[in-house]
Amino acid sequence: MKRMSSTTTAEEYQEAMSKVTLVERNPEPNGTKIISMYRTGRREAHDIVELAKTIQEADVQVTSTACAKLTVIAEQIKFLQEQAQKILQETKSAQDLHHAACNFRKIPGHIYHLYRRDSGQTYFSMLSPEDWGPGGCAHNFVGSYRLEHDLTWTPAERLQQVSDNLVWAKSLLETTGVKQKELLSICSPVEEMET
Repeated sequence: MKRMSSTTTAEEYQEAMSKVTLVERNPEPNGTKIISMYRTGRREAHDIVELAKTIQEADVQVTSTACAKLTVIAEQIKFLQEQAQKILQETKSAQDLHHAACNFRKIPGHIYHLYRRDSGQTYFSMLSPEDWGPGGCAHNFVGSYRLEHDLTWTPAERLQQVSDNLVWAKSLLETTGVKQKELLSICSPVEEMET
């Protein structure tokens, strides 16, 4: 048994030895026989205990780091799930709007007004509630929507937000060196809204 230092007990040493893996001893490294294995493999008990503490601290640190990384991934997964849910809701809403009754060809970039009859049927009109005149429309006004070029619908109350986002994207593309012709084809809804 190794000699214990004044600060290390035999129990601490035995516990440390159970946690530490030391390099296997080779009595003839590279074919040269070692004269004294004791002198080459001598370990102080205190050093073993310190090594075990270092390994334990490393285990705690590695586990903490892994937990932090997994927490970030979990937050990203939650965000992606929320985004997926939002996309599904927008898709359902767009499909419902495309299935609303309409007696004219809808053109992307134009705003259309949705009404609901007493029977429950929804239909698009080119006339806004203000366009109907003093008597107004006999049907319930649901909302106004712009048909986008990707055939999605933007509610009228979100038009400014979408326009701001497109202007931001356009300025970002300009600063990165995208050619003006390509830029105009990418951000065409912004150009139409400005006219």
